[in-house]
Amino acid sequence: MSATLTDKPTGTGTSRRLLRGLPWLVVRQHRIALACVLGLTLLTAIWIVYERHDLVQLLDAKGWPEKDAGQPLENNRGYEYITSIINGLPLILAVFIGAPLIAGDQESGTAQLVTTQSVSRRQWLIAKLGLAYALALVSGVVLSALFTWWWKPYRSLFPSEWIDGLIFDNTGPVLPAFLLFLTAAGVTIGVLVRRVLPAMVGAFLFTAMTTLFVWDEIRVRIGVTHMFTYPLNSDLPERFNDAYEADRWVGSADGTLYNWGICAEATEKAQNACISKHGIVNNVIEYLDYSQMGTMQWTAAGILLAGTALLTAFTLWWASRRPL
Repeated sequence: MSATLTDKPTGTGTSRRLLRGLPWLVVRQHRIALACVLGLTLLTAIWIVYERHDLVQLLDAKGWPEKDAGQPLENNRGYEYITSIINGLPLILAVFIGAPLIAGDQESGTAQLVTTQSVSRRQWLIAKLGLAYALALVSGVVLSALFTWWWKPYRSLFPSEWIDGLIFDNTGPVLPAFLLFLTAAGVTIGVLVRRVLPAMVGAFLFTAMTTLFVWDEIRVRIGVTHMFTYPLNSDLPERFNDAYEADRWVGSADGTLYNWGICAEATEKAQNACISKHGIVNNVIEYLDYSQMGTMQWTAAGILLAGTALLTAFTLWWASRRPL
């Protein structure tokens, strides 16, 4: 009897997979790097949960916040290791994921082989970039959410200020945006250099320069500073304990500002004479308030995402028009 049109095929040759086609091939090609980064992310996430639980137990035993708990995270190895891993993640993604992502295929000739098949060059590039960006986004969102969950309720006990890179760059939207930007930078360097080892060296230098020097200067300039004036011989009000002091002056009654050390004389008599001469009666600080942190972080994330978009657009344009 012949089979009818409603009969369903019974073959088992078609396997069920979450990904198919080019995305599956890209994931399979980079499965070792993918597994390493996801494994590191999972390990760090579990470690953060453990350290937070340990901190809560310690604070409960000491009766915090009614009683002073000291500085439980000062010289704490768990905190130091976790922040070192998170701070090193942008370098890992830029150097070991971004730089060789396309440069490796260009150097080995795989790129030319793939694009001579039924896959266009743009499709291949989008699939490769999609994998790298998805990896950066997942790692960044997970670790940022957990680190924020650990830090925010107990921020007064952490040894770093909110404006420091250890906190500002690892909480909120900044970490995912930072990982995306540096991954995109690594990919762009790889596309331009076309060789894996030089691309990795270039990505390392770019990431080190960005994280250690450039971004530190940008971070403190994102927010709008405010001025506060208070009497010369009085203490700064407690409400400024969380503020980041960008600069400090001394001022006269007419509003003239002088360098804070202008009257740093050898004797008290000379110092008083200098203060009297200039009519100095006030301390003046220029500061960023903790309440600005959220706005500053979203602004920073916007800058980094704009950079990611520009690098991605350039990579697609360059790689689509240059010989592989």
